[in-house]
Amino acid sequence: MGHYTKFFYVKVDYVGLNSKGKIANKSGWLCLGRFGWSTLVCVKIINEFGIQKIIHKLAEYIFRKFKAPNMLDELDAARHEVNNMSVLCDHPTRTLHAIGRECDNIGITEQVGKIQNPNDEDHANIWEITPQDT
Repeated sequence: MGHYTKFFYVKVDYVGLNSKGKIANKSGWLCLGRFGWSTLVCVKIINEFGIQKIIHKLAEYIFRKFKAPNMLDELDAARHEVNNMSVLCDHPTRTLHAIGRECDNIGITEQVGKIQNPNDEDHANIWEITPQDT
């Protein structure tokens, strides 16, 4: 799992991580909007154009962040990760996923759990996005 997210942990000084870094390390999903971290993700349907846009955005981010030698390798890594995520997201829309990650001297282990509304009705909205006043 998590091919590109593992790049983030290859050279991490775990002892020197602040609280936010430790939480991201143990339970964070990389968010592709602003490349921040989230503890939960929600299944959403996107079209092929959206998938290709995500692949290119992720590849560009990996290329820049890790100073990779070429963009083609990063496109392959991004495709691999997006394919893994599409398998993971083979659930009804709005299903929530959480991740647990353990890093040790052997490697990185990730476990993913799903949180689904038991009666398959839409989840209640607990927040709302509103336009920012300017």
